[in-house]
Amino acid sequence: MRIFLLTMIFMFCAGTLPAQNISANRSNDWEAYDAFNRTFLDSAKYIYKDFVQREKAVDRWNGAAAIWCQAHFYEMALAACERAKEEGDALRYRAACKHALRLLQGNMKQYVGFDFDDCNINTGWFVYDDIMWWTISLAQSYRIFGDEEYLALSEKSFCRVYYGSEKVGDDGSYADPKRGLGGGMFWEWQPIDKPLPHKPGDFRSACINFPTVIAACMLYNLVPEDRNVTEGTRYPAMQTRDFYLRTAREVYQWAHSTLADNGRVADGIHDGGPEFHDHLYNQATYIGASCLLYRITGEREYLRNAVLGANYVFGTMCRNGILPVETGPEQGVYCAILAQYLRMLVYDCGQTQYLTYIRQNIETGWKNRDKSTGVSDGFFDRPSSVEGKTEVYPASGLPALMLMFPGE
Repeated sequence: MRIFLLTMIFMFCAGTLPAQNISANRSNDWEAYDAFNRTFLDSAKYIYKDFVQREKAVDRWNGAAAIWCQAHFYEMALAACERAKEEGDALRYRAACKHALRLLQGNMKQYVGFDFDDCNINTGWFVYDDIMWWTISLAQSYRIFGDEEYLALSEKSFCRVYYGSEKVGDDGSYADPKRGLGGGMFWEWQPIDKPLPHKPGDFRSACINFPTVIAACMLYNLVPEDRNVTEGTRYPAMQTRDFYLRTAREVYQWAHSTLADNGRVADGIHDGGPEFHDHLYNQATYIGASCLLYRITGEREYLRNAVLGANYVFGTMCRNGILPVETGPEQGVYCAILAQYLRMLVYDCGQTQYLTYIRQNIETGWKNRDKSTGVSDGFFDRPSSVEGKTEVYPASGLPALMLMFPGE
């Protein structure tokens, strides 16, 4: 893919930026983000390492952070671009844009040029939610930078998930009720190299369903209103705005009615009932999907659901207001994902009642940072390491919150 890095930096960063009403004395926010990059970025490849003790981010089994988590670290970089612009800091904005675009270029190079039909399990794409997380990030790239190639890639990846891939041979993530599959989105295809058709009892998880809604809403907001394409073709590159909104509503309705219970989100469903295991990223994407549909439609039921989801996080999952962290593989990144979608709820939907909790977590995380590296797994009464190694995933939570909630 072509990335005209220097040209784009000049195009989007030149000139004087308007100063916004940002609270003073928040240099700590940038210090936290700079420490995160200084500690975990492989500056040669421009992707992130899983542990600070790694010399290089080689691949999945040798030092590179997980492919889907790289998308969230990239979204932090996009948040830094927007934050610097809001602050009217032209120098910081230019640096942030350059950093974000280099990250995108580094990830594309690492992950087979974003060829979503390449299902090798080292540097390729072999589960639907990995692709959909990047669909969201590429849509955000188009929104911020305006390059049509980012929109094309975002739509291509969305349709690859939805319809499946003729090259891979899977029948797509969409559990089409007309095919007797029950609705919602399947999480994976199996076997990876020679997929079998999906069956109604195959796993449908929150972590593909609600991100699908988020991606569909973002694409609805971004694609041209007057686009005229033929829908229903297997793995097309483009769809209409109506398709994206219709898909967002349908998938949301299935996921909400099947996986959500008064704000609590189940991890997924196999045969039988929903499986309730509390995870911050499932709460986060439920909040985000609800906010986006509320903003598009104005239907207050969506906003009510978002509030219920956030209330469950702070009322049940937190201890004394402090966000939990999970210690399984890659699960520490969940706090950074929550930051993205809480921002929508607070700033786009006016639900400022959560700012007290957010402020408490930021203050606690900053106080508990590792003075030698400047990073913190944040808010938690546990060491900022896994088996003695400082890990990128939990370390992303504090800088994500600080970037996305200026002045708190």
